[in-house]
Amino acid sequence: MVDVNVGTVDRVIRFVIGIALLVWGFLTFQGGNSGLGIGLMVFSLIPLVTATIKFCPLYTLLGISTCPSKASSS
Repeated sequence: MVDVNVGTVDRVIRFVIGIALLVWGFLTFQGGNSGLGIGLMVFSLIPLVTATIKFCPLYTLLGISTCPSKASSS
């Protein structure tokens, strides 16, 4: 199991960006530019998947975490 490194606000932003890219790609595809449309729709999967699984591999490489640290119960 992977460590969670994407916080709630970060997840919401990723979902919004992912949905926006998906809609933009769909509209571009319908407008006749199928290559760009498909590219945008595929690219939209990155923020959508990372928001869904609460894990970003790039954050791990950079040592970033947007999750609040768990306070120890003593």
